[in-house]
Amino acid sequence: MSLEKKYSKEVKQILAKYPPEHKRSAVMPLLYLAQREEGFVNKEAMQDIAQIVGITETEVASIIGFYSLYHDKKAGKYRMQVCTDLPCALRGADEFLNNLCGNLGIKVGETTEDGLVTLEAVMCLASCDRAPMFQTQGPDGIKYHDYMTVDRTMELIEALKGGK
Repeated sequence: MSLEKKYSKEVKQILAKYPPEHKRSAVMPLLYLAQREEGFVNKEAMQDIAQIVGITETEVASIIGFYSLYHDKKAGKYRMQVCTDLPCALRGADEFLNNLCGNLGIKVGETTEDGLVTLEAVMCLASCDRAPMFQTQGPDGIKYHDYMTVDRTMELIEALKGGK
């Protein structure tokens, strides 16, 4: 089912915020709407969005690829996105990420066996002075975690397993 049919009311509300000649500006809210249920934007939704706003599917895909809040692949219940930009790397982000991979038994971009966490490296979460840091994206929204250690992160993951 197309995005316009599935979310007719929401699509109309989003498009109403922009003049018709600038409807391409609605691409980001439409992407957010498209990934709301499954946590990622599938190929069909990308095609629908491109058609709705009058841009190419490649342009839609480039927006998904650029922003860390949009995804084109299914992942774990929580996406754990570690900032590895230069300022964070200088504060130990790379070592933190490598050690976290070792503790979780996965590589960057992979999901834990239980399907709980997908670990990603991202650029600039605007918290350089509080690195190592990451954000989690999951059913409870987006949350920042600053001044993290591997031990504190593993405690957080245990709490997520328990539903806390």
